[in-house]
Amino acid sequence: MEVLHYEFYIGASPDQVWDTLFQPENTKKIFYGCTLESSFETGSSFQYVGPGKDGERTVHLYGEVLSYEPGVKFSCLEHPGPSYKENHEELASRMTYLFEPVGDCTKLTLINDQWSENHPSYESTKSHWWMILSNIKTLAETGKTLHFGF
Repeated sequence: MEVLHYEFYIGASPDQVWDTLFQPENTKKIFYGCTLESSFETGSSFQYVGPGKDGERTVHLYGEVLSYEPGVKFSCLEHPGPSYKENHEELASRMTYLFEPVGDCTKLTLINDQWSENHPSYESTKSHWWMILSNIKTLAETGKTLHFGF
């Protein structure tokens, strides 16, 4: 599977874009009602938890924090939640967000790589990142989110 690589320029500072991704009230807006739970120490666990198949505390993604540098970089090894795939522990990919100041804006780079062989979520993830990243950009710049009709 090829590396998923996206770059967006956002009219906000790296710290503002960081807060858009990691402040619970913003995370809920971008990730369909989910919050990101973790101590954010390198090697610690994380999970995106929110409404879903298993009720209000459905684990949608979980994994290990590889790097956490506020306003600079977040990287993690992630797995789909247990209610999505029976073999969820075998399925993994690495997600890395990079935040780079460019003039008075931020270049946000997302790299999603190291996919498990035949990962069943690869194709849907490939198409959904565009919507999520567009929503991050819109929220950071306007304080509002996009409504995709679902």
